[in-house]
Amino acid sequence: MRSIILIGFMGTGKTLVGRRLAEILGMTFIDTDTLIEEAVGMSIGQLFERHGEPYFRNLERQVVASISEDHSQVVATGGGVVLDGENVAHLKKMGTMIHLSARADVILDRIRNQSQRPLLQTENAKKRIESLLAQRAPSYALADLEIDTSELGCEDVVERILRYLQESKNGTSAG
Repeated sequence: MRSIILIGFMGTGKTLVGRRLAEILGMTFIDTDTLIEEAVGMSIGQLFERHGEPYFRNLERQVVASISEDHSQVVATGGGVVLDGENVAHLKKMGTMIHLSARADVILDRIRNQSQRPLLQTENAKKRIESLLAQRAPSYALADLEIDTSELGCEDVVERILRYLQESKNGTSAG
């Protein structure tokens, strides 16, 4: 089976859904942010604070390139991975790209107590989320499927992904 790549903003459920999907399908689960943290021995927040976003994005590009040859895994990506065209090309080549989305108010509620979110260390986090969502929308639109997780639980999202994959395999999916 080809890889399943989950893209989308922070707080949309990529890691939770990815783990569950990998478990059901018997595939390896990879979280690109976790790979970066393990490689440098610090959190994403610490990385941003000490080295800045460009440094982080470079590491992210390296991680995506390094995993792109394996085509049988479930991958949860960082929210901004799609900002780099090279990353998108690698991910699209790997398999099915699925965009997990959610409304800004839902995202804010889900990540409110998570201090390790460096891009949201601002006075008006909801406005920042809305701005980033708008900026990333064209890149997120490159996904093969979008699922709004605002009102869905993990199992519901996983079920929709599995149904889409089955329909795609049978040639009955509308895309």
